Amino acid sequence: MITSNWKIYMGLILVALSIAMGIAHYAMFGDARTLLFYLALDVVFVPVQVLFVTLIIEQMLSKREQQAMLNKLNMVIGAFYSEVGSELLRQFRRLSCDSSQLDGNLKITKEWTDDHFKTAITAARGFRCEFEFKSKELASLNELLVAKRSFMLGLLQNPNLLEHERFTDLLWAVLHLTEELIARIDIDNLPAADLEHIYGDINRAFGHLVCEWLAYMQHLKTDYPYLYSLATRTNPFNPDSSVLIS
Repeated sequence: MITSNWKIYMGLILVALSIAMGIAHYAMFGDARTLLFYLALDVVFVPVQVLFVTLIIEQMLSKREQQAMLNKLNMVIGAFYSEVGSELLRQFRRLSCDSSQLDGNLKITKEWTDDHFKTAITAARGFRCEFEFKSKELASLNELLVAKRSFMLGLLQNPNLLEHERFTDLLWAVLHLTEELIARIDIDNLPAADLEHIYGDINRAFGHLVCEWLAYMQHLKTDYPYLYSLATRTNPFNPDSSVLIS
């Protein structure tokens, strides 16, 4: 409401200023015909001016705002993977029966191009892991998710996430898995049917995690090559990864 009133007052001031300047021009030169001629000429080109302002300038500003918003979102996504996402991927990999296939498809290197990322994202969306029944690993996963639950809930309060549905879906999938594990009193002795249900939730969260991780890695390669270098050296899908540069 305050913003709307401010715009109305500014509009009235500008209109009043134009009228005052027109009166001053007439008082100084006494040439109403020339003044009306240029006024009519300006009115003729108003549609073109409106077109230029609304369709071109506004589009440029909107694109700039979207890019700024995307940069903020990528900062949030980067914080998520630094805090919990990368470790989640490592633990999911340890639970997977076919980790070798994952390692082969997701061993990102400095030489990867946009085509490599596109192919990997397409493959990740259709990939479904088979998990082994490892209660110890499941307990470790539960500890991690419980420890990071407050952090993930805090991310959901970020209004910028409304512009990124995929990452919001990722957070909901991980938080749902967290709630499922918290609700189990004895996580080390779950029946087979219940484990199958848990692994279905893991698969859902894992699919979102991998796709968003690949998209984030592609962003780093394009805009932040020094961060991309570190991310490739700590790749959770590379069993031989080392942060040391050799």
